[in-house]
Amino acid sequence: MPAYLISLCRHVSDRKRLEDYWANVSPAFKSVIAKPLVAYTPFEVLEGDGGLLGVVLFEFSSMEEARRWYNSAAYQEVKKLREGAADFDLILVDGGVVSAAGARMPGSNS
Repeated sequence: MPAYLISLCRHVSDRKRLEDYWANVSPAFKSVIAKPLVAYTPFEVLEGDGGLLGVVLFEFSSMEEARRWYNSAAYQEVKKLREGAADFDLILVDGGVVSAAGARMPGSNS
């Protein structure tokens, strides 16, 4: 089952370092099956507090493949260029739909 990496940029403090990260991150994807679906295209916040500067969405062949990429030495090394340059939320989500309402969002029962 495919998995998706959602990257939400919330703040940029050092644009030059962030651009250095963008210029050097591509080789970290060479050893995995990943497809960019969205990368910094225009977006519209329909609900929520916004506070977003950019959105990136990648499709991986599986959660395991996405974790392998994220934990790889190649990505961990290039990620250092981004750290401190911008604030991101990275979310890894399994593809698919949980159809049973009781099984959705475990831990949200109150």
